[in-house]
Amino acid sequence: MANINAAAGYYGIEPADVQYSVVVFYAGYTSFFSLERRFFRYLATKEYFFIFTLIQILTSFGCYQVQSLPLLLLLRFIQGMCLTSTANLALALIYNRLKTERAREIGYSVYFGMLICILPFNNFITADLIDSFNFNVLYKGAMYSYIPSLILLSVIMNNIRLDIKFPLYLLDWASFILYAIFLSLLGYVLVYGQEYYWFQDNRILYSTLGAASSLLLFLLRQFVLKRPYFDLEVFKYRNFKIGALILFILYICRFASGLTSAYFSNVLGLDPIHISYINLFNILGIIIGVITSCVMVLQKRRARLIWIYGFCLLLLYHVGMFFLLNIQANENIFYLPLIIQGLGVGMLMTPTIIFMISSAPVRFGATAAGICLFVRCFGFYASIALMNFYELFSKSKHYNTFQDQLTQLNPVTSVALSKQTQALVHHGANADKAIKVAQKLLVKSIGVQGQIRYAMDYYEMISWMLVFTITLVALFPYINRTVIYLRSDQPAPF
Repeated sequence: MANINAAAGYYGIEPADVQYSVVVFYAGYTSFFSLERRFFRYLATKEYFFIFTLIQILTSFGCYQVQSLPLLLLLRFIQGMCLTSTANLALALIYNRLKTERAREIGYSVYFGMLICILPFNNFITADLIDSFNFNVLYKGAMYSYIPSLILLSVIMNNIRLDIKFPLYLLDWASFILYAIFLSLLGYVLVYGQEYYWFQDNRILYSTLGAASSLLLFLLRQFVLKRPYFDLEVFKYRNFKIGALILFILYICRFASGLTSAYFSNVLGLDPIHISYINLFNILGIIIGVITSCVMVLQKRRARLIWIYGFCLLLLYHVGMFFLLNIQANENIFYLPLIIQGLGVGMLMTPTIIFMISSAPVRFGATAAGICLFVRCFGFYASIALMNFYELFSKSKHYNTFQDQLTQLNPVTSVALSKQTQALVHHGANADKAIKVAQKLLVKSIGVQGQIRYAMDYYEMISWMLVFTITLVALFPYINRTVIYLRSDQPAPF
């Protein structure tokens, strides 16, 4: 996601294929979560860290070498599985060090704050590399970046266990495979659906049937297993379902910032390096938002108050961007909106996850964390699907509308072409060529207008969704009485 066009150009694939490679990564990350806990309990912490880090290095080397899309997708799925191990180990180490509720709330705020800073931070550190080298150099950089942590943690970590050793027998591989197939096929449908005209294409139809079948088999399996992958009784708790809905909406809104980066690139003509610098203001907003939400959680403020503040900030960002989008603009006018967007996301992320996890009894801790991870995954999928829909449908609709108005009988068109032709001739262009170039520039300007209108439509849709969410949170009486907190026996939220 650091530079979709650069990745697509290097591998010789479509931008949608690059999106799907990220979806497959997320599918591996999400599906392996429950099964990974068995490996975590079987191996000592230091040994476990070395094993999955070496796998990460090997898969990064594979991504550096291959240019085949199927192999790349397989490697990305394995990398997603390894990320689950990394995140679980990190949270386990945090959880064992932080004993009080206050310390845990601060620790989790820092952890999840770092998590939501990943995308803009990655863009910042990789933009110069992509500009100077081939895209696959990023994977070489990833390989070498693991070495300092391997050396450091080999020195400072003790070879101890954080839990009682649990043998690796009766591993629920069947549930893992069914869940992974469901997530991968669901992602395929949502990424490629609009491009292939949904069920008019057999690939989308069969993928949908495959996803539905694997989900049905997965759910039936959970009801009959003595130790299910997910204990579905967790959905009996009202707060858990409310938290899942809030988290889903948050993730749809969170990834709308990618549309702003596309506007910077396609309309304002900024290069990836400058876009990464501008997005540092988004990181600043996230940091301030995380600190603010952490203080409010520690003060036992009600969930409704935190959510209303956070979603109002996101609404302000989307409405502001709707009016700021234009053909020409100075980049400095977008600094404040990016800070506001970061503030909103930073205020909502950690309290919502803690709210979900703490809404269920302790015995549902692992399931609640896994469902929380699924909601985040599905929110990411849905945001890609919505943006693809608006880009392919709304953008083409506006493009055709503009094109219908551009005829020789339209005086505005004639005047614009005449001025552009004269300007080109004045700068030394041949008269005949100047006319053709002017026409091409006019067509290009139509495409830019279509990009702006598509972004405005998307931001308008998100704004109405946020208005509905704020109204629901403000008027729902049960939320008004709910406080976000972590109990002393609560497992780590992930």
